[in-house]
Amino acid sequence: MSIDVDARGLACPQPVIGVKKALDSIAEGTITAIVDNSVAKENVIKFATANNCGVSVSQQGNHYYIKITKGKAVPTEQTLNQPQTANGKLVYLISQDTLGHGSAELGGVLMKSFMFTLLERDPRPDVIMFINAGVKLTVEGSPVLEHLSQLSSHGTQVLSCGTCLDFYGLKDKLAVGSVTNMFTIVDELSSAAKAVTL
Repeated sequence: MSIDVDARGLACPQPVIGVKKALDSIAEGTITAIVDNSVAKENVIKFATANNCGVSVSQQGNHYYIKITKGKAVPTEQTLNQPQTANGKLVYLISQDTLGHGSAELGGVLMKSFMFTLLERDPRPDVIMFINAGVKLTVEGSPVLEHLSQLSSHGTQVLSCGTCLDFYGLKDKLAVGSVTNMFTIVDELSSAAKAVTL
């Protein structure tokens, strides 16, 4: 069975949701998702590989054709290396580039201290997701880039909202982790044993 999911022109997370619905409708077979931007391409690929599907991509002009094969397990390195806390997954959602309300200068200092503490604390987070102005922390020039890079090297998944990176014009400046979408963000929060939102 082969299904085409034409997601061109659709906003996040609709391409991922369209692919999910198509995958849910078949026991095995092939889906071709068509998207028109690199963020949607990466989100669909990440979703498909996380669901143990085979993926191949071709590009025609500005359109990406993502061939997804269900029924062939393809465990990813990212999946294999994800750490789990003793009581389940620990997830953080960061929605701003400073910590707390009041002085922005003080908030920046506190955010740097917070990230350093996450790095030193045991267990470390399994996933840290950044949305809205929080994505400014994962790009070039971020004052917490070193801490996030070390967390990533220790196995913490660092995810930044693609729509938010686009909004702030930072998509090409991402320096740590990878791009994600609202479907994954909601899924991670819903499945976490403990979720902390800042």
